[in-house]
Amino acid sequence: MNQIITNTIPDAFSAQSRIWIYQSSRAFTESDTVEMNQHLKGFATQWVSHQRQLIAHGEILHRRFLILLVDDVQGSGASGCSIDASVRFVQELGKAYDTDFFNRLTFAFMDGEAVKTVDQVELSQLYSDGTINDQTLFFDHLVKTYGELKTHWLVPLGQSWHRRFVKR
Repeated sequence: MNQIITNTIPDAFSAQSRIWIYQSSRAFTESDTVEMNQHLKGFATQWVSHQRQLIAHGEILHRRFLILLVDDVQGSGASGCSIDASVRFVQELGKAYDTDFFNRLTFAFMDGEAVKTVDQVELSQLYSDGTINDQTLFFDHLVKTYGELKTHWLVPLGQSWHRRFVKR
């Protein structure tokens, strides 16, 4: 099941393409999303590793998640220096749009059609009061490939690593 609701990732990217997912501390407006996608497209077209152009793509998904994708199979893979360049780019974009892409202690889940976020303490409380349960779909930003993004990005809480933060 494809769990990416909307995207413009080109079909040419292989399932083994490497992916990085950054969650924003806030949802973006539609105009912010359009602007950021333009910045991401510009970065992806200029992203290089050892002076070789990477086959890359960047995009905002669900008005909250920044993804960067590199096809290591068809082209050069990302190296340490190119990954460092992408992190600097994401930090700069975060400053420009007043958001934090690096807070790993905030978790995102689906509430109907809406994406909601919760911190570690709130997660346990929402579980205790029944607002969320083991079937609630959580975003797993630890996926490493485009194939995993399509099939394992959304995982029921009971089957995800987030479960360890819930007290029974």
